[in-house]
Amino acid sequence: MLINLLPDFLAVLNSTDRVAAYQQYYESHRSRLSAYWHNYVFDPDSEHFLDVVKMAVYADRSDLHAMLERTDVVSLARETEVRCAELLGTDVDIDVILMVGVGGANAGELVVAGRGMAFVCLEHFTGMANPETQGLGLDPELLPLWIAHEIAHALRYTSPTSRSEMRALVDEADGYYSYWESGRRASVRELLVNEGLAVSIARQISPGHAAWEYYGYGRRQYARIRELEPHITRVVGQELDHHALGLRLRYLMGGTSDDARTVDRVVIPERSGYYIGARMVEAALEQRGAAWAVRASAAELLDIARTTAASA
Repeated sequence: MLINLLPDFLAVLNSTDRVAAYQQYYESHRSRLSAYWHNYVFDPDSEHFLDVVKMAVYADRSDLHAMLERTDVVSLARETEVRCAELLGTDVDIDVILMVGVGGANAGELVVAGRGMAFVCLEHFTGMANPETQGLGLDPELLPLWIAHEIAHALRYTSPTSRSEMRALVDEADGYYSYWESGRRASVRELLVNEGLAVSIARQISPGHAAWEYYGYGRRQYARIRELEPHITRVVGQELDHHALGLRLRYLMGGTSDDARTVDRVVIPERSGYYIGARMVEAALEQRGAAWAVRASAAELLDIARTTAASA
């Protein structure tokens, strides 16, 4: 189901007391927005909450308004939702949320009370970088790519036929997803194939973009990761059974230090696990299709990869 929070946020910007209006907006959508803050910003009960709110509501939004005048974001989201349902054989309700965030994450996945959600933060898709909003300046044509990416995650976490570690962790948490807790408890194997599947499914749903855009890389970063692929693959292969938040941050998160990403005296580029994970699931997607692969266990996916490599 499409949930469009954009009108409510724009109403905040048009109010006489924007901070109070944002607080009311937050309370009206607390279950979704608190999950967004917890997973991609920080604890909304923190003393810094109002500082971030003030920056968000008083930032220059001319880029956002200009993008909305020329782009039908609602139609893009609805069309992507339909294409994903057809490709993935969606068997559970998933919400697609259009919103304006506070600069944290251009898109992401949530599970709240057992319901999967895929959100995109439109301040990042204006086509113009905006330091006041921390907007990345991504082209709005990339919206279907990122919506599909997050729908793939949400389905993997909540489908009744999913055999993934992530679904088990969500079930154990009474139907809630935590980026940080799953980072501590899921294996490196699961974390990598989880992102690799989402990247590959986004490519099928929204073809035609530059290769590096599916990973959220720049051109040079993409080239460097491909150059280091044998080294990264070897290092990752030694840690597939490990469980540690630091490993998720090393392979899948931006903004980490060079020291955190140095292995055998080589600095691994940020978020290189997206590329390695996509390589890990290539054979399964080709042989069994996206609907099967997005629900498969990591072990099933890698068994196919090993069998295919052995027979090559």
